[in-house]
Amino acid sequence: MPRVMGERRDVVPLLAEVFRTYGFEGASLARIAEGTGMGKGSMYNFFPGGKEEMAEAVLSEIDDWFRQQVFQPLRATEDVAQGVERMFTAVGRYFLSGRKVCLVGVFALGHERERFAVKVQAYFAEWVQALATALQRGGRDADTALALAEDVVGGIQGALVLARAADEPDLFMRALRRMRQRLLTAG
Repeated sequence: MPRVMGERRDVVPLLAEVFRTYGFEGASLARIAEGTGMGKGSMYNFFPGGKEEMAEAVLSEIDDWFRQQVFQPLRATEDVAQGVERMFTAVGRYFLSGRKVCLVGVFALGHERERFAVKVQAYFAEWVQALATALQRGGRDADTALALAEDVVGGIQGALVLARAADEPDLFMRALRRMRQRLLTAG
């Protein structure tokens, strides 16, 4: 029997897991129904634009979470080291210490890349810029801050992939610790 969902926002985390598991193309309506427990009528009631609207809602929720938990603390925390610590803590928590892949990364690499290119590019650009700006406030010159920010965001994504491929989630957390140390080391 299909699950009754009170609000659209209740469905979005369930949709995220379906897309995270199967990608956009592989997330058939049957898989979405199975993963959310909703019937087809309920799906289209919440998301009249179909699967594309579902994916947009998921990406928007991820954007909102990262803005609140990662980007804003990097921008607003006066103590840069504390902002960086908050970023790494939030990232470790969000990706379940390396047990959960980055859905934005999945969308960046899959056939759906072009369909969601603007959202995917904006997510990564905002993250890099927030981190680079924080590092500049901490005394790094603009070029070094940008290079470090790109390396760290890329390193986080790469560590997620490597941890999943090796089936060793702690590999992700070890990589986060090394990146944290690199950012917090003076110079």
